[in-house]
Amino acid sequence: MCGILRTTTTRAPLAGEAALPHYRLEEFDVDIAFAPTDFVQVNGELNARLVSHAIAQLAPAPTDEVLDLYCGVGNFTLPLARRAARVTGVEGDAGLVQRARDNVRRNALDNVDMRVADLADGIELFPWARRRYDLVLLDPPRVGASGVLAQFAVWKPRRVVYVSCDPATLARDAGVLVREHGLRMRAAGILDMFPHTAHVESLAVFEPGA
Repeated sequence: MCGILRTTTTRAPLAGEAALPHYRLEEFDVDIAFAPTDFVQVNGELNARLVSHAIAQLAPAPTDEVLDLYCGVGNFTLPLARRAARVTGVEGDAGLVQRARDNVRRNALDNVDMRVADLADGIELFPWARRRYDLVLLDPPRVGASGVLAQFAVWKPRRVVYVSCDPATLARDAGVLVREHGLRMRAAGILDMFPHTAHVESLAVFEPGA
């Protein structure tokens, strides 16, 4: 859940009760609402490209079970649900998960399971974390995904897509996936999500080693 903007918590409508803002991902026929205090990608055009490319690289089949970690309001979860058999989205912020659940209903999806969990540590006791998954998508904050990497020994996905806003933590976590879980990096690239700044959004694809 990188490349994000959080607005002030003192926000209030000028008159009456304002409807939630939302954005549409046309390729996947999903509409995603969010509160002004939520974390969302600030570059809408490149976010649509990022979602499209990440899902193309993950390449879900209609029979696949997918795990989407750090899912926020469902930026990847809902599009994945249009392609896979079932998607489990997990996020530490209960408010974001509630918004994601509302978005699941908003888009009439019946193959999404949204869960609240602190992904920084100790996820091994959650039932969702003890299952196998065909595919895993990670979109962590700048601190990276170190709190969930140990569970790859249980999940054993055939492909992983890691979206990152910090190349340093991506490199660190990639080392763990390769050395400790037998994955290999098949592809990597960047998107200039934040023009005229030094920040980029990175994407890496991992598969089990030969």
